[in-house]
Amino acid sequence: MTKIDQYESLFRSADKAVYTYQRIEPTRILVVSDFDGEDALQFFDQVRNFLSVLEEGRPEWSHLDGGAFETVGALLEAVASRGPDLIVTYRHLHSQAWKWPYSLGEHLDVLTQATQIPVLVLPHPDADHSLDHSLLDTDCVMAITDHLVGDDLLVNWALRFTESEGTCWLTHIESGPALERVLEAISKIAEIDTDQANALIPAQLQKEPADYIRRCRDLIEAEALHIKIEEIVTVGHRLAEYRRLVEEHEVDLLIMHTMDGDQLAMRGSAYPLAVELRQIPLLML
Repeated sequence: MTKIDQYESLFRSADKAVYTYQRIEPTRILVVSDFDGEDALQFFDQVRNFLSVLEEGRPEWSHLDGGAFETVGALLEAVASRGPDLIVTYRHLHSQAWKWPYSLGEHLDVLTQATQIPVLVLPHPDADHSLDHSLLDTDCVMAITDHLVGDDLLVNWALRFTESEGTCWLTHIESGPALERVLEAISKIAEIDTDQANALIPAQLQKEPADYIRRCRDLIEAEALHIKIEEIVTVGHRLAEYRRLVEEHEVDLLIMHTMDGDQLAMRGSAYPLAVELRQIPLLML
């Protein structure tokens, strides 16, 4: 390595993403269900109790019940006319496909991708998949991603949903299979020291999000938010890891990005997580 390369590496390592805290305050929250009458009101009240952490901001709550829409197009029109900042609904809206664990359902698939509105997805009320602690409170919230560094939006949404004195987990799980493919390719390049690459690359990939989380924690403590920040930075199989973490820490809410500016479909790593982590609510940004 030349001295110029060394200086450039030192310069790049010193260039660290700065976290900026901004309180997120949904002002209009829309609860969507396929219930009608008393059942719809009961579900509406359950959602408000679950999200009592948002009441401090005095949001305007409304509900869109099953009789108000049948088709996906009608749902999108109703949502557009209400103009919410946050939508709360559940898997397999207007569908019996909750009996099979293969999708989110037609209405929800389109809703999450055709609008820029965050959607909080609950377990289906009839599916009996919810964990015992689901839908009670939000004193344990987890932000999940494979690229946490600089993702202030994800962190700020996670903080907003975490109750005072609760725990907010900031996580970064690097894809183990993807990393193995990179290291295998490096092992075939004679000009690169394989042993150094095997040691240094995984370490650097984990150091950057760990440093970012420390900066987040310092600023959150300075803001006196009364939220405990925990971190998980590791390499592994994302779905298996998050399934384990949800049960181990009794997580109440997972927060993740699902939009991808380069494509219409949900980003590739998000969809299997959204489909298979059915036991607890997911906030899909």
